[in-house]
Parts: sequence; structure tokens; C-alpha cells
Amino acid sequence: MRGFIVGTLLLASASVAAASQSSDDAKRIADSAAVIRELRGAPDKGIPESIWDRAHCIVVLPGVKKAAFVFGGEYGKGVVSCRTAGGWSAPIFMTLEKGSVGVQIGAESSDIVLLVMNERGLDTLLQNKVTLGADLSLAAGPVGRNSEAATDAQLTAEMLSYSRAHGVFAGLDLSGGVLRPDNKASAAFYGHDVSDRDVLSGSEQPVTPSSARSLMAALNSGLSHKPSKHGA
Repeated sequence: MRGFIVGTLLLASASVAAASQSSDDAKRIADSAAVIRELRGAPDKGIPESIWDRAHCIVVLPGVKKAAFVFGGEYGKGVVSCRTAGGWSAPIFMTLEKGSVGVQIGAESSDIVLLVMNERGLDTLLQNKVTLGADLSLAAGPVGRNSEAATDAQLTAEMLSYSRAHGVFAGLDLSGGVLRPDNKASAAFYGHDVSDRDVLSGSEQPVTPSSARSLMAALNSGLSHKPSKHGA
């Protein structure tokens, strides 16, 4: 009897944990969609259209807090989607880790957006773990309507990084950060293991839960499906 009670409690605890994770993942999706809608609707303080049109993938990590920088380790969770022949791919969950203090973020919650700008950057992103600034060349991205002031480093970087606080996007240096797939979250979200590479390339198209509709709508609304050739 005692063993039955213990087993029941463990099962209940696992169910609660799974429900909590599902809720957290749905919130990550919703928050990421909101960030994308804002950056697309704010040409004077967001990511320039010419930069967005060249991007092969977008990684969105909403609600990053400075406190996590102080203690190091995992400090950001979000999603990544890539352009395919049929539009933007279904999302894959990602985490971003950095061990050193990052004074750029400030005391309040900020959103981080990473744009992968060419094919090599895409291939590198699909590896199991990517160190920003080492495995991928990285630059703080230009903001506003006019991207003519972008430096050579920004124009040739494989990844551009941004942070957003109070609705304003600004370039951010995340060199040394480690970006990796959150396979556990992706499997829980889709109900089975998925291949990050296949999903992001569009060769695997898992049934997307309804909670991802806002994200897919934000990505695909009025957007071109293929980056311009000079961005490859």
C-alpha cells in the first residue's frame, strides 16, 4: 500500500512538472511572437527591413534578466525559426548560456533577437552547440530605417544580435555565449522527438500545436519567403 501511495505521488509530481513545462513553453512562444510583431511594426526603432529580408533564421529569447548574467550559466530561453521554400519553419526551442557578467542588458528584463545572415551561419546553427563569436562571426546589429551606416563587420557577420528594452532595439555583443537546442522542450512541445535540422530546413513539418499559431502568423505575415541573394 505504501509503495502504491509513493508511486501515485511520484506520478502526480511528474504530471504537474510536465504541465508547468508545457505552460512555460507556450509562454515562450507567445512572448516571442509579441517581440517579432513589435520589431516588424517599428521601422524607426527596430531591425531595418533590408537586414530582415536578408536573414535566414531568427532566434528570439524573450524576457532575459540581468540577474542571470551575474551568476552565469543558462540565462535565456526562446525559439528559432528559419526560412524555407514554403515560408518560415516550425519553431525549435533554444537556450543561450553565458558565464560572464553582461553589463549591456541593465537591471530590467530585456528581449534578445539573433539573426542568422547566411548559409554558413545556418549550417553552424544546426550543430549541437554554437559558441557565438567563435563558431559564428557575430556583430551588434544596426537599427532604424536607415541601415546605410552599418559597418563592414555588420554587413559580413554570420549573425547579428539585438536587445530590446522599453520597445527600443539596440545592438548587443554576446560574444562567448553558447547557443544550443533545447531538445527536451521541443520533444515535449511536439509530443515526440524531432530533428532540429529537418524541422528548420523544412524537410520535416511536424504538426504544430495551436499555441504556436501566433508565432507563425507573426513570422509569415507579409514577409518574403527567401532572403536576397546578397545575404547568402
